[in-house]
Amino acid sequence: MKNKIILSLFLVFALGLIFTLKSDSEPNFSYSVYEPNNVTSVQKSIREAQKDSQILFIVDFSNSMNESIGNKPKVEMARNTLAELLPKIPSDVKTGLRVYGHKSGFTYLQGCQASTLSVPLACDNSRAILGSLFATHATGWTPITYSLKQAVNKDFMGLSGKKHIILLTDGGENCDESPCTYVIELMKTRDDVKIDVIAFDIHDAEANNQLRCTALMTSGKFLSANSEADLSQSLFETVGINKDVRGSIKIPQE
Repeated sequence: MKNKIILSLFLVFALGLIFTLKSDSEPNFSYSVYEPNNVTSVQKSIREAQKDSQILFIVDFSNSMNESIGNKPKVEMARNTLAELLPKIPSDVKTGLRVYGHKSGFTYLQGCQASTLSVPLACDNSRAILGSLFATHATGWTPITYSLKQAVNKDFMGLSGKKHIILLTDGGENCDESPCTYVIELMKTRDDVKIDVIAFDIHDAEANNQLRCTALMTSGKFLSANSEADLSQSLFETVGINKDVRGSIKIPQE
């Protein structure tokens, strides 16, 4: 009987020791996921990136946007990616839309002034911008510099704070003006304008150089996109959203 009691106590002690060793060798890991598509985190990141600023999208609707990459027209890719992005922008951030190339010009003057503020800057504007994008057709020229001048001098008129332009174009200037030269002169008197440029399927070195200069001279980003996925990633980057989903394991400190 005495031996059975001793054996039982030994087994209890041994099991307790094994459990303790197992617990010490297997720390309590916690797994957390960073999910950019979560509405709260996305809106917070945009508010921080766009604090006291207004976002004006300038979108290329020149005839070349009807060309396809794979089996899909570039204009359709532009609409789709903007439709993915716009609803994620907080409603209290002012956004607007200017388009160019959406009118066919029979004369140089007509073609080089085919630029329209289709949706003025305002809060809670994503639905209006999307409606305009899907109602606009690609048909004309590429008056980039004229569009930038109109944006700076008219579209942002009366608005304080930072002016953030996101230019999406599939070609360089073709109206005998230089967006690079324009922004160099602009930055001599202004420090409240930033231009991010997304060069979509552009393989001309001179056009890329002009557009790169346009972005960098205003402390903006120059991004190249050659597919719909590239375009989506570039657009999200311009407004400060990381599309990647990352997981991380955190080990509690002793």
